[in-house]
Amino acid sequence: MSGPGYLAVDSGGSGLRVVVGAGGRGPLARAASGEPVRTGARGIDPEHLMEQLVPMARALCAEAGTGPPVAAVVGAAGMASLGDALRAELPGALGRELGVRWVALAADAVTAYVGALGPRPGAVIAAGTGLIATGTDLTGWRRADGWGHLLGDCGGGAWIGRAGLEAALRAHDGRERGSHLLLAAAEDVFGPVTGLPGLLYPRTDRPAVLASFAPRVGECAAGGDRVAVEILRAAARHMADSAAAVCPAEGAPAVGLTGGLFRMGDPLLGPVDEELARRLPGARRVMAEGDPLHGAVRMAEDLTTGSFTLPGDATMLCVTGPAGEDVTRAADTRT
Repeated sequence: MSGPGYLAVDSGGSGLRVVVGAGGRGPLARAASGEPVRTGARGIDPEHLMEQLVPMARALCAEAGTGPPVAAVVGAAGMASLGDALRAELPGALGRELGVRWVALAADAVTAYVGALGPRPGAVIAAGTGLIATGTDLTGWRRADGWGHLLGDCGGGAWIGRAGLEAALRAHDGRERGSHLLLAAAEDVFGPVTGLPGLLYPRTDRPAVLASFAPRVGECAAGGDRVAVEILRAAARHMADSAAAVCPAEGAPAVGLTGGLFRMGDPLLGPVDEELARRLPGARRVMAEGDPLHGAVRMAEDLTTGSFTLPGDATMLCVTGPAGEDVTRAADTRT
């Protein structure tokens, strides 16, 4: 026997990923779109999201044989700061178009957290191009960093890449704390380093370009380059600082690591382990069980079975029921 059908959505910089499943049977069908949802004057555009989601969801429900989904979980990058229009319009639109009764709208930091640790107390460091740490004691949410590559995202891929390119330019100039190994790597990737300002500054995808150099910093660190090693150690300190800011103080919480940056392996994970042990000696570091889409699926399963226990938040997680009311318990987020 299977329970009601559900819809789980992950909306990010590379487009939409969508899963249809049923309680007791898990995910049954999935699809993806390569077009990111537009962001405009109102923030994330709910109409553009629905234009992509509705045909995909209907096709997946037919494929899975679930009928209309009873519950939907939508995790979106930028939800916390750009999600006002989604929160105002998406629950009603999903009800009208797909028959959804229960809707959870979550920041991708929340779905990343649940994908990494599930609904238990702890902290999660999500590190890719940027970096954000999210924590909960199951009574409220806390977040640290995630402020973008100009104001923060300290220790993330763009941060590491920028630090590596700075060290390359120092070596080019003959200044202290430069690295000739990083200089050679930079010229291998980008050409002559004198062209870096013209290459980077006009780009709208500057964070991604900077982050593309982070793996080369990892390779140089693995080869013993002392400057690259210190860059990764500094990144690990930033990660531990953010985790310590959001991690519950009581018990022995888990600290999960998620995101593509950790594929760098030991050159980064070694310093991260050392810094977490120093800053959070009672915590246990674990690798993520799954990604943000896995987290959205897990939340949707709990929503359909009535076992949803995550705390609500004005910007990070809002669950609405059939009458349109917010059914999560209110909680403050410390930022």
